Amino acid sequence: MRNPRCHFLVLFIQLVSIISFCHYIMPMRGEDNNSSAVKVDVGIILDMETDVAKVMHTCILLAIEDYHAAASRTATRIVPHLRDSEKDDVEAASAAIYLIKDVQVQAIFGPQMSTQTDFVIDLGNRAKVPIISPATSPSLSVKENPFFIRGALPSSSQTKAIAAIVKNYNWTKVVIIHEDSSIGTGIVPHLTDALLEINALVPYKSAISPSASDDQILKELHNLNTKQTTVFIVHLQPYLASRLFLKAKEAGMMSSGYAWIITDVLTSFLDSVDHSVIESSMQGVLGIKPYVPRSNDLDMFTKRWRKRFCQEYPDMDLVELNVFGLWAYDGITALTKAVEKVGGTAIPKFKKADTRKNLTDLDTLGTSELGSLLIHSMQNTTLKTGLSGDFCFANGELHPSPYQIVNFIGTGQRTVGFWTEKDGISYKLKMNGETAKTNNKQLGVIIWPGESITVPRGWKVVTSGKKLRVGVTVSGQTNEFFIIKRDSKIQAQVAAGLCVDFFNEVIQYLPYSVPYEFIPILIPDSPTSPDYDHLYYTEYDAVVGDLAILARQSDYVDFALPFSESGIATVVPVKDADRKNIWIFLKPLKSELWITTGAFFVFIGFVVWVLEHRVNKEFRGPKHKQVGMIFWFSFSTLVFAHRERVTSNLTRFVLIVWVFVVMVLTSSYTASLTSMLTVQQLPPTITNLNDLIKNGEYVGYQEGSFVVNFLLRMQFDSSKLRSYSTLEEYNDALSRGSKNGGVAAIIDELPYLTLFLNKYCRKYIMVGQNYTTNDFGLAFLKDSHLVPDVSSAVLKVNEGGEFMKNGIQKYTRNDTACPQNNGTSDSLTLDSFKGLFLIAGVSAGSALLIFFFIFLYQNREILATDDSIQKRLAAIAKVFDEEKDNSNSKSEKPEANEESQTSTILFTASEASPEILPDLPLQSLEIRISDGLGASPADEGFSITEPATSANETITETF
Repeated sequence: MRNPRCHFLVLFIQLVSIISFCHYIMPMRGEDNNSSAVKVDVGIILDMETDVAKVMHTCILLAIEDYHAAASRTATRIVPHLRDSEKDDVEAASAAIYLIKDVQVQAIFGPQMSTQTDFVIDLGNRAKVPIISPATSPSLSVKENPFFIRGALPSSSQTKAIAAIVKNYNWTKVVIIHEDSSIGTGIVPHLTDALLEINALVPYKSAISPSASDDQILKELHNLNTKQTTVFIVHLQPYLASRLFLKAKEAGMMSSGYAWIITDVLTSFLDSVDHSVIESSMQGVLGIKPYVPRSNDLDMFTKRWRKRFCQEYPDMDLVELNVFGLWAYDGITALTKAVEKVGGTAIPKFKKADTRKNLTDLDTLGTSELGSLLIHSMQNTTLKTGLSGDFCFANGELHPSPYQIVNFIGTGQRTVGFWTEKDGISYKLKMNGETAKTNNKQLGVIIWPGESITVPRGWKVVTSGKKLRVGVTVSGQTNEFFIIKRDSKIQAQVAAGLCVDFFNEVIQYLPYSVPYEFIPILIPDSPTSPDYDHLYYTEYDAVVGDLAILARQSDYVDFALPFSESGIATVVPVKDADRKNIWIFLKPLKSELWITTGAFFVFIGFVVWVLEHRVNKEFRGPKHKQVGMIFWFSFSTLVFAHRERVTSNLTRFVLIVWVFVVMVLTSSYTASLTSMLTVQQLPPTITNLNDLIKNGEYVGYQEGSFVVNFLLRMQFDSSKLRSYSTLEEYNDALSRGSKNGGVAAIIDELPYLTLFLNKYCRKYIMVGQNYTTNDFGLAFLKDSHLVPDVSSAVLKVNEGGEFMKNGIQKYTRNDTACPQNNGTSDSLTLDSFKGLFLIAGVSAGSALLIFFFIFLYQNREILATDDSIQKRLAAIAKVFDEEKDNSNSKSEKPEANEESQTSTILFTASEASPEILPDLPLQSLEIRISDGLGASPADEGFSITEPATSANETITETF
């Protein structure tokens, strides 16, 4: 038997050898066993029953492994401690207390639920332990919690992107469907505010409980289907959302005309939804999610992640890596960098709580001495090469990234655009995540529900098959605007009139069909009838008639844009006596213009005489002839009948300017006189309301109109006011006049007077200023979706004004064209021609000055004599009156032609003499002798032949 002591010694030596060997090789196999490395404990709190928690857990493990693989053996080591919150707020709080108190972790990642995170954040603040949570609830404030870092984008960050989509398609109203929990309710106020910023309303919010049955969901969808809005924003978790869309398909709400937008809480986890649900019930849905740029690092990581996920959860089907997993990886990577930065050879331990009352675990948590350093380092950490893109913490909040807009087709999704806070919607992005510089701010082609490529209108008119009930106000007064009459063909009452025709035309301009029917609204005669304050608007979908747009009625109805210009105006009879006036031909020009024109005629005639009478025989003769020439010549230019030739260039210059002035004057005179004689002038008998009040005239107005109150405010005597109902009564009252039982003027709203004048345009005229009142408009039920489109249609119908013009002519039945001029045309004044007369006067005066300077220069020898001034002036006047020898007359004598010329000289018989020969270098000369009586004996004569001056010349004179 062996000695026990020896046996024990051998065993001890072997054990020491094994320990030494293990101590040598263990640093090579794992980091955590390195005795020289500083360890930092990090807590992880996740709901491990959820797929997203398992995705994030795998990413966290890979992030820690990647850090250890890249760090040296003496670097700080991260030791993860996982705790399952089991979807319970108390369990999450218990796990946090355990990790802080017992494990003394320096940071906690999680929890993922907002309600759990809210309490854990308080623990982190108490213990000064950073809490890095992927909770997305906007209610979790980073500013109010100094040790809280949000490791994901808050759900509120996507609201502006959703609002941009709504604005892009001009949807004015949307319905929000959200989960009735902390996950769903937190986004609602932020989404509502974002929609209000683009003038989109949220008339209804639908909260669906996570425990709601399929029947309850279907009932709520049927309720939504009775609303007019067909644009829905869905903020539900995958399980509840899949049930909603299945029931929406059953309710017929996934057909053409509907639009559905889902938030990132569903779009990012779409792999959790059954593909059959997507293919059957979610076709055409738009989704929004954070944009993750593709990269080689991401592709390699995805492969590693899938392998590691299968190792961690071998009994679970593989799920897809999502953005929350990438954020978890980048968040832990940022934590490791902060630990490495603030760590060192020793990590400070927890400082014990300074309290004597350890009644609960909270009192014994203590505080981390490293937490403050970690939170300060992490709050401004940036990862340029993060797997999720540019991962940046700014003051503890994750910097917003672009959002990707996708369209669900088949079992997959297709990118149709992007959104960034800086540039809004864009079809493409640059490589760095910024929007591309392009003018295309629209999304790509979208396949909407029902496989439609037509953008949904966003609302529907009728949901129950009923026609639009359109009330027509009937007061029994102005039938041209509206009347209910019986159609003998269909044996039913039909609506007619200008307002009804206008409404029918507006409906034709709508881009969709709207069935409607007219219902008469009998209006009793009362002073306030036109305001229609007593109408029960809720009984009608719309009201048509002479409905004034008033502020007090806007509490009950919404008005489309006004279709008729309104206001209060005055109509009075006209007097048409101008064309019977024998002196009407003088009216085109004012008296001062007549006088100025006549004076210039005389002045121009005098200037022409001065310039021409010394050199032009036609301006000479007896004194009375020269005076007559002054008047005749200038006035003859009025009709361009002057035949006197002028010789002076100065005269020609003056006449060029004067003829232009005369042409403008005659054209203006002709046009004005033609207008007076051919266009009917309508001078009013009264020009303003003050004349009516001062003269005590009777005034008419429409019975039941609010105009009577206006007249009383204008200080009209109530005894001088008379009411009438029809246009014919207006005509009769104005024709009889104020002294014969009628009225001197009719004061009414502009649309009625327009009808009246179109029917009796040659007898009456609108005078004075128009007093602005409320325009006529089409009224609709409050919050009616028809109002924007009807307003656009009203603009199209009113464009050019042809419809109202033709409608007025149709209902006034006036076959005679009415003049467009509503008053007398003013006579032409001198102010309009001052420039012309100034030019004519300056040119004529300049010509006179130039003439006198030249004349005095030519006769300077007279002025240089020693005679008295009187004699010199007399001598100058005598020369001025004398006819000047026109040297230009010499040019009229025939000039010799050196080459060839034949001249004929006529002599009388007594003058004929061979000695009289022309002293000209002639080659041929013919001399004829006349007897003085006109006879020219051709049979008698003689010839003279002289030697030629050259070899080729011969001169022969024949007598």
